[in-house]
Amino acid sequence: MNPISPYRGRLAPTPTGYLHLGHARTFWSAYERARQAGGTLVLRDEDLDRDRCRPEYAAAMIEDLAWLGLSWQEGPDCGGPFAPYRQSERIDWYLEIWRRLAARGAMYPSPHSRKDVQLAVNAPQEGDSESLFPVALRPPSGTGQGALEPGPVNWRFRVPDGLEVIFEDGALGSIRSIAGQDFGDFLVWRKDGLPAYELAVVADDHAMQITEVVRGADLLTSTARQLLLYAALRWNPPQFVHCPLVRDAQGVRLAKRTHALALRTLKEQGRTPEEIRNSPLFQSEI
Repeated sequence: MNPISPYRGRLAPTPTGYLHLGHARTFWSAYERARQAGGTLVLRDEDLDRDRCRPEYAAAMIEDLAWLGLSWQEGPDCGGPFAPYRQSERIDWYLEIWRRLAARGAMYPSPHSRKDVQLAVNAPQEGDSESLFPVALRPPSGTGQGALEPGPVNWRFRVPDGLEVIFEDGALGSIRSIAGQDFGDFLVWRKDGLPAYELAVVADDHAMQITEVVRGADLLTSTARQLLLYAALRWNPPQFVHCPLVRDAQGVRLAKRTHALALRTLKEQGRTPEEIRNSPLFQSEI
């Protein structure tokens, strides 16, 4: 991390279900790193999935984080000290970033559906839910440049094929990806009028002056994509720390549907925050 800048980290849960032990371990790592650095921790509610995000999950996430013993020092002034920033309230900011990318010709409108992409390729990339976008479906350079509004169509970032994306991860060491091989042109704006994950996260981490992002190792490909967005926007990226994923007894990574290991369930079973925090899971170094 930049030793000149004050440490600023963030907790950025998505309220599509109850937090489980995997979330708790990653968020605890973020909390500890901010505390040890004497820095600020921001809470952000990444609630852009209209179909799956629910108010009850958002309320539960704040309650569960506080129950576990986490605290944060920043949120919007209007909601009090423990209120999170909510991405659903920041659409104008994302549109501004969309326009900057459009002006620089960094993205293009893409009418192709996920099914179109899947039909054009053999299989998704390992560890990623999205197939490598075929170059054959990419329009000519300059398509969409200077557009003023996204309209009801998907927009994709045009990756510089063959470019090495390298960063030093605080937990995993040097990470290297090749644009166009390990990942292809990716969504930055959805046809439902909302930003895709990559754009929203980069826009918010920059606006909130985040100096270090602590998150799960399943987002390594997202980090490579986001570094390209930082470069296109001429912003300095934060440092990154990717935590190992927590898995169940069968070796399967935890998901929000894994209710048996949800913090709510463990609390109802009589487990205490101290028991969870003192478990080998939480004591392991990242």
